[in-house]
Amino acid sequence: MPNSNNRHVVPNPEGGWDVKAPNSQRASVHAKTQAEAEKRAKQIVGNLGGGEVVIHRPDGRIRDSDTVAAGHDPYPPKDGRH
Repeated sequence: MPNSNNRHVVPNPEGGWDVKAPNSQRASVHAKTQAEAEKRAKQIVGNLGGGEVVIHRPDGRIRDSDTVAAGHDPYPPKDGRH
């Protein structure tokens, strides 16, 4: 099963860039530039506990992939399980 924390930065057919979860039809974020979408995708993945951000080219092919570590959670679990 793919990591549900992963996100893809993909071109939007109507312009701009979207951040989508794997196999998702809807975008969780829409941005004017690829750089903005990539930055937001890395924030989302970090907040979810880490994973991969896959950046696509304007033609849809994969350009790059970045592993994102878990971000700082201001409310970490108290039971010690991570």
